[in-house]
Order: sequence, then C-alpha cells, then structure tokens
Amino acid sequence: MKEKLKHVFFDLDHTLWDFDKNSGLTFEKIFRINNIDVELRTFLDVYEPINFNYWKLYREERVTKSALRYGRLKDAFDAVGVYVSDFQINQLSVAYIDYLTTFNHLFDGTIEILEYLKHKYELHIITNGFEEAQERKMKNANIKHYFKTITNSEMVGVKKPNPKIFNFALDLANATPEESIMIGDSLEADIQGADNIGMKTIHFDYKDVTNNHDFKRVIDLKSLINYL
Repeated sequence: MKEKLKHVFFDLDHTLWDFDKNSGLTFEKIFRINNIDVELRTFLDVYEPINFNYWKLYREERVTKSALRYGRLKDAFDAVGVYVSDFQINQLSVAYIDYLTTFNHLFDGTIEILEYLKHKYELHIITNGFEEAQERKMKNANIKHYFKTITNSEMVGVKKPNPKIFNFALDLANATPEESIMIGDSLEADIQGADNIGMKTIHFDYKDVTNNHDFKRVIDLKSLINYL
C-alpha cells in the first residue's frame, strides 16, 4: 500500500477532532448560561443517537441544515421530558455552533500521526460538517496547517458518500483514486463512499464496535503507522 500512496484524506469530526467530548463540553456551557435544568449525561445519552440519525438524513438530503440544528435539540428535549420553547431552542442551536469551536480536544495521537505523515504524503480533509464551523475547529485546534486542501460538503453541494464530493476533493488535490486513501469513522459515508470510487480506505473505529467488514480498521490513530 505504502509504495503507491501519495495522498491521505481524513474526515474531521469523530476522526481527528473529538466531537463527542467537545460537544458535551459545549452543552454543559450553554445549559449553564441559559439556565436549562437538565442533567447533562441524561441529555447526551439521548441526544447523541438522535444527532447521528439527523446527520444521516442530512447526508441523504432529507433534511436541511436548519432542520437538523432545530430538530436534534427539539427531539432530545422531548425525549428527556424537558420543555424548552421553540424560541429558546433556536437560540440554543446558534449558541451551540458558536461555542462548539471554542473547545479543541483532539483524539489521542492526532498530532503525532499528522507529524509522521506530513513528511511522507500530502494530507487533505473531506468533511460533511458546516463550512464555517469546520474552518474554526481546525484553526483553533492548530491543525489546519497540516492539510494542503480542505473539501466540505457545502462547497460541493453534496455530502459523503456521494461520489461527487470525493471526485471534487481528488481534483482539488490533483490526485487519483489509485494513489489516495480515505480515513474516517463512518463506514457508510467515509469508507464505503471512498471505496466506491476506487480509493483505498482505513476505518477509524474509535468505539471498537464495527469489525464485521473487510475494510482495514484501526481503533486508535497511532496504529495508522502500521499501514502508512
């Protein structure tokens, strides 16, 4: 694998940037500021799968960005039995995006693996996240400088696993599928999407829950050294 590779493409959220940790800290802060009386762990336990499902709908073009931002909060508050007005939910959805990028926790090994790879390959990002937030995340976490190109779904008008976003990213990087590899946490969006256009892949299964497939898999970033 190593001999032919020239380009390494990473997903951002849940792959380099520790979304779950940063998101939890963000909710803790905005609930405190807005006097929302809900036990944080109880809320997060219902919010995280709801958010996951909304992002799937968003990838499939079945909900808009605004519907995602409102719906995931509305459904989560309803699930824990806490009434929050529509006006306040909309306020919280804006505050969430504003504060989310002020927390900068990365997965263990992120800087080490980027330092290792930068001397061997050109590094790139392909993300479905919102453009304004993704830029701030990378800047605030001090990792943006590692990447030659950054492709987000709003630039392209489609989301992973749509082949158009991968082809757009390859063109932007002046790369071919045969000399490129995609690393990400989502089996559907990152791994199957990239595989469908001929890219090599490594599944970052940070929860160590999905080993019933034939793709290469790691459960920590430092293990990427074994393949790259």
